[in-house]
Amino acid sequence: MSKIVKYGLLTKAHHAEVREMELRELKSGEVLVRQQACNICTTDYQQWMGLREHQGYPMAGGHESSGIVEAVADDVKEFKVGDRVSYCYAYCGECQYCKTGRTDLCVERNTFQVIPGVKGDFGFATYAIRQAKFLVKTGKDLNPSAAAFIEPLATVISAHERVEHRLGKTVLVIGAGTMGILNAQVARLHGGKVIISELMDNKIEKAKSLGFDVVNPAKGDIKPQIEAILGVDRVDTVILGVGAKAAAEQAFDLVKEKDGEIMFFSAGYPAPVLDVNGNDIHYRRLKLIGAFEAYIDNFYLAARLLEYGLVNTEALVETTFPLSKIDEAFAYASEPGRYRVSVLLEEE
Repeated sequence: MSKIVKYGLLTKAHHAEVREMELRELKSGEVLVRQQACNICTTDYQQWMGLREHQGYPMAGGHESSGIVEAVADDVKEFKVGDRVSYCYAYCGECQYCKTGRTDLCVERNTFQVIPGVKGDFGFATYAIRQAKFLVKTGKDLNPSAAAFIEPLATVISAHERVEHRLGKTVLVIGAGTMGILNAQVARLHGGKVIISELMDNKIEKAKSLGFDVVNPAKGDIKPQIEAILGVDRVDTVILGVGAKAAAEQAFDLVKEKDGEIMFFSAGYPAPVLDVNGNDIHYRRLKLIGAFEAYIDNFYLAARLLEYGLVNTEALVETTFPLSKIDEAFAYASEPGRYRVSVLLEEE
């Protein structure tokens, strides 16, 4: 192939740079992807900020990517040249977990490396060689940055499989950031009446533009605001789209008195430590739901939802940067109130 690949690399906190490597030949079961866009996830920019030092360096991160198939190995059946694809989590397909559909627990998952000693999925690279089983097709008419939402949307779909959805259920999403709005859209697809709680003006407007009722804690107690919308001041389910301690503690007061659900979707760094009353959980029959990662089938469903236009991700792209300005892109993405910043990977 003799292609030179440019890729973004985080070498330490507050420093990302572009490096080059030579692309190797395709092996059995592999696909060459000309990557078009990779969105900067919270985990990416938080490591750039120095908040996730445990992830290690050098980090060639980026897992919210999309691109076009440029070549396939002879034994690849699912994909052909010209297909738009997005990357999903690595898995071996052979361990006991993969064989039972639990690809998130794959025992070999963290052993796949593009360059020995360099961590990450190389999402911020102009080209990537991927195993076919790590890819899903996305709608050919989707904007590349919008198609790159396959992974975050898959994690939301996975989380909602743990929620007891039903028609007319009331849901409060705390936080109208990227993941909060994705959660709100998926909850609405299940037939729920969804309200979003948000403080920041730009995020309030974004939520409203997507058809959601919004309550604002800056205007005082939100219980009367919820009651003005629903006729009651508590909801069936609270989804935490932020990892703040205050939001988590507030959730216990906003979920209904009996048989309510609280989903802890977002992590916080530093980790929020909660003062939870065990008897309160017991007597109120509260269901506390943890949410993290996704299974392979969640990625295929996410692709379908995007292709059919059932979830709007184009509205969640704040702006774009070229790969050559990846350090500036990280800095911009780390500013409070931002939606997804997308790094465009086509040659300039």
